[in-house]
Amino acid sequence: MSPALSARTLGPVALLLLCNPLLSAQQPAGQLDASPALFSVLTALNAAGFNEGLQSPNTHPLRRQMLAWVEQRNPPSLEKIRDFVTERRAETPAAELARYITLALCTDGPPNFKPRFNPSLMPPETLPIEGILPLLARFHREAELDEAFRRAQPYFDQVIAQYHQPVTEAIFEANTYLRNPTSGLRGRRFQVFIELLAPPNIVISRLLGDDFFVIVTPSPRPRVHDIRHAYLDHLIDPLTIRFGPALDAKKPLADLALGSPLLPEEYKNDFSRLAAKSAVFAVEARLARSQGPALVQQAMREGYILTAAFYDALAAYEKQEESFSLYFRKMIESIDLAREDRRIAQIEFASAPVVRKVEAPKPPPQSPAEKDLEQAEKLYEVRDLEAAGAIFRRVYASDADPPLKARAAYGLGRIAAQQKNLDLSQQWFERTLELNPEPFERAWALVYLGRLARAARDPELAMQRYQAALAVEGASEAARKAAQAELAQLAAQLQPRQAP
Repeated sequence: MSPALSARTLGPVALLLLCNPLLSAQQPAGQLDASPALFSVLTALNAAGFNEGLQSPNTHPLRRQMLAWVEQRNPPSLEKIRDFVTERRAETPAAELARYITLALCTDGPPNFKPRFNPSLMPPETLPIEGILPLLARFHREAELDEAFRRAQPYFDQVIAQYHQPVTEAIFEANTYLRNPTSGLRGRRFQVFIELLAPPNIVISRLLGDDFFVIVTPSPRPRVHDIRHAYLDHLIDPLTIRFGPALDAKKPLADLALGSPLLPEEYKNDFSRLAAKSAVFAVEARLARSQGPALVQQAMREGYILTAAFYDALAAYEKQEESFSLYFRKMIESIDLAREDRRIAQIEFASAPVVRKVEAPKPPPQSPAEKDLEQAEKLYEVRDLEAAGAIFRRVYASDADPPLKARAAYGLGRIAAQQKNLDLSQQWFERTLELNPEPFERAWALVYLGRLARAARDPELAMQRYQAALAVEGASEAARKAAQAELAQLAAQLQPRQAP
């Protein structure tokens, strides 16, 4: 059903809307955020050689940028971190990622990475790797990760903005259906972290102490369904413990789930978890309306054998006024063992999960200016400089957005350089920088300005230009390498010659 990796570690709707119009405003501040602890730990893990998903088109550019950031700073602790990670590899990349994420969430984060729990309360999956924490503190300092995290904020803010409204609506929908008066449970916190340095298309949930964390990695479309699924789990799971005696009376059904090839051992060994997850799928099916019966059948075939019983019981829940947290006991008590035994016996368990395909959204149609710039670049490539320049000038003189005008100025700067008009070339590249260019144009304009400064015999200015190009977040690899190579050449030329 849900593609999320989950773990239980340590531990009438319209009427409601009319009566409680403030529900939608009760999303806690910071419920959707980026984590400095995750940022530092995954920077270290990636630098130590973890490359799962690195070549995926859905991997966020920040991941490669941070590899370059660490390479430039060459922190002394990296070699020991690399040895530590290599010697303690998990069985699979997914398990490797999950346990380092769990470890990060169990600390107070940078700069010290001190554990938040007593040793006896730390999750078992982190035990083999807890010795890395002192190294992480050193690495964080040596690699200047406070500054790196500050510079990365625009990337996180952009992704968080894509999630904010749909996640708010999804949590509101869940609270509304469950008649939950707040967006959480008293004494427990629900927190979603966006993590851009991890492999794409992954959702991991962890219950650590009183905190329920959901970690979402890059994906073509926001993983709102998975976040709502985790939020429902966060709300429903404690109820199976509260109503444990009622649930124990239904435990004879547990053995009927053992034959499911897809049901994780976690649910085969813990009937309360199986009941909670079945209830989550039942609520999701009710929220899906006409698609509900198909979702129930899918959950049952994957081994969540109480989904159909809870789905039926929710019909009665919807007709009364109690909240879900109070009514859930009646739902458990309504389970008829003989009826469910017969129903489950008719289920043919699935041998392969149903995969929800996440397709990348279609790119927005190009604006006239973007089409012109694309045509101008093609003309420039075949060295039809006159025709290319005419199009670049037309875009520059238009009412296009500044970054598009910056692309036009950058094109005109290159044409002037080809025509040996160095003064005009410099003016166009400087104008490029004034127009809020994208990282590609910004970095290359600085490289060209560095070359022009060298031609003007101003090595100090040239060094400043190259260094500025290297500092551009999101610069192309080619621009970065050009700046590095030319800066090294310049430095070598400036070294005093030794007397023979």
